[in-house]
Amino acid sequence: MKIISPPRLKKGDLVTIISPSAGLAPFAMHRIEQGKKALEDMGLKVKVEANALLNAGHVSGTIEQRIADLHSAFADKDVKAIICTIGGNHSNQLLKHLDWKLIKNNPKIFLGYSDITVLHHAILKKTGLITFYGPCLMTEFGEYPEMNIYNKKYVQKALIHGEIGNIEPSKEWTDEFLNWFTKDDQKRKREYKINTGFKWWREGKSTGNIIGGAIPSINHLVGTEYWNKFKGKIFFLDLPEGNNPGEGISISDFDAYLSDLFNLDVFKGIKGLIIGRPYSQNNESLEKIEKIIKGYTKGTKYPILYGVDIGHTSPMITIPMGAKVLLDSKLNKFVIQKGFID
Repeated sequence: MKIISPPRLKKGDLVTIISPSAGLAPFAMHRIEQGKKALEDMGLKVKVEANALLNAGHVSGTIEQRIADLHSAFADKDVKAIICTIGGNHSNQLLKHLDWKLIKNNPKIFLGYSDITVLHHAILKKTGLITFYGPCLMTEFGEYPEMNIYNKKYVQKALIHGEIGNIEPSKEWTDEFLNWFTKDDQKRKREYKINTGFKWWREGKSTGNIIGGAIPSINHLVGTEYWNKFKGKIFFLDLPEGNNPGEGISISDFDAYLSDLFNLDVFKGIKGLIIGRPYSQNNESLEKIEKIIKGYTKGTKYPILYGVDIGHTSPMITIPMGAKVLLDSKLNKFVIQKGFID
């Protein structure tokens, strides 16, 4: 399928907000307002789709309401970018109801991460449109007291300047959990740790188109018509939170999810592997994660890069899904090349 590059953003453009999965917006409206302000400070105009601030239990709204917002966002000629409030675990409910022709005929920036992985993969498979794995409104744009400068830098590189180039590791990072619902997140800035930079679990040099996302969201697509081929790709993995606030994914669950991908020969056919810095893991669990990944990639020769600013720790880069990238351990480089946005 032909790859479609969306038009880049410029000052004065209109962006719109949707909630295709979890419905946390009404419980932390200060994060919504802070996120809108961050976008406006970039010179953008912001609107919110009709159902984006709803809550219907574990989702934001009915399937019909969420689909209506997503279709409205793509159909509106004035809207130049669509930004998700947050992830969740139920974007997969929308796939059978989406108008792929509408999306393909109205290419625009689509931004989000975590469970939004499902929509990134499906849109790429069904339309060829490059979408962006990066900050959500409530999480990164809505950070207190302001959006992290590293997050902002890479959002602007990807969506406005259209040139990302060499990825520089952040100087510091955090995965501290401050409760949004009691507004603990408004009392102080989160505590940051020194970033030790990239680690090459296997050296090498490779180029390919990048694809990936959060475990277990990728696994939701196994065996469906929305599954992309991984052969020849650079694969990135985002290790998210677990079942409880402030906890990382359990090692046993992570092992099981990777086993699914191993059984599909995903690790056999790729040309490179990037592992984002895992959320809320201690040194012992990080050693287990390394051992698990090396086990599933045994016998392969491609480079494996660990500790990139991807996903559920902060800050994070913005990744154009389907863009061409370079990995080179000798030069300690991870480069996202031009051509992913018009």
